[in-house]
Parts: sequence; C-alpha cells; structure tokens
Amino acid sequence: MENEAMTGEASAIVLSRQDLREVTAFAAMCAEAALGTFEADQPDDSRPRDAVETAWAFARGGERGKALRDTASAALKAAKGTNTAAAHEAAWAAMSAAAAAYLHPLAKATQVKHILGAGAHAARAAELVAEDDRSVGARHLEHVVRRATPTAVDVLKRFPAAPAGGGRVGELIRALDTDLRALTFTR
Repeated sequence: MENEAMTGEASAIVLSRQDLREVTAFAAMCAEAALGTFEADQPDDSRPRDAVETAWAFARGGERGKALRDTASAALKAAKGTNTAAAHEAAWAAMSAAAAAYLHPLAKATQVKHILGAGAHAARAAELVAEDDRSVGARHLEHVVRRATPTAVDVLKRFPAAPAGGGRVGELIRALDTDLRALTFTR
C-alpha cells in the first residue's frame, strides 16, 4: 500500500508510506555520521549500527514493524552503557533513525523530533568529541542541510516549527528546523 495515506484523527497532515521512507532515509543518513563515535567507545556493541541498518532497510522498501521498534529500543539501551557523553548521543542518533519511521501525522511540534532528532543527536555527538565545540555542531548541521532531500523538507514543512526546550539537542533541532524550512527546491 505504497500510496496509502496515513492521517491522524485530529490532523490534516497526510503522510504516504513513501514520505515515511524518505524521512527515515534522511534520519539514517544523519545517524550514520555518528556511528564511529559510538563504536570507538563500545567496539563490540552493534545495536546502534543495527538500528541504522534497519532504518535503511525500511527506507529502501522494507517493512515498518517489529524490527524497527526492537532495534530502536536496543540502541536506546546501548546509550545507557556508554562511557562518554558523545557515544551516548551517537546511540540516541541511531535510535532516532529507526524511530523516524514512526512519525505520526499529528500537527504537533513534537513530531519534528522524529524528522530531525537523528541529525541533532549526531551533531551533539560531534560537538562533544571536539570538547564541546559548538562550531563543530554548526558545521555538522550545514552538511546535513546540504544533503536534505526535497521530500524530507516537504514533509518537515507540513508540521509546526520545532518545540522549545530539550537542552543543547533541542537547540540543534531548532537550528536544523529553521535551516531546512528556508530551503527551496526547483522542479
């Protein structure tokens, strides 16, 4: 049911299966950048990588089901066993990639985290590796914006702007949200 529309009861937002695949691909691309940070801390733990690979599998036509939920949960558990804050954020980026497939068609700002969470957590991981250098996070976000697809940006623009709060990761989500909403694509 590739073109089946998914709508929430109280929402006018329509998301196709292909929209969800594009958002998940975007999130997986973002999270991939942080896998090395996690693996440097936890070389024998494949859970974040598994989450990103499962996200890619869905993005490329796989099922949206148990494997995504399980690998997202496992990546979250992996975050709890890290030795550094950077590795913790990297695992969260991977969890966010797998969870992106579960973007809800609700017109709520909190849903933006499903689209941008992986990018923001990966940027935060990069900052922490660089001794909390925020310019590194800004450069990371610039790279993410350059790789954004028209469909991912279109889906983002269907939702309200990112919510307040969330500490540094929330700041990165809002910065990424602002930069992506400013993009225009020619057809």
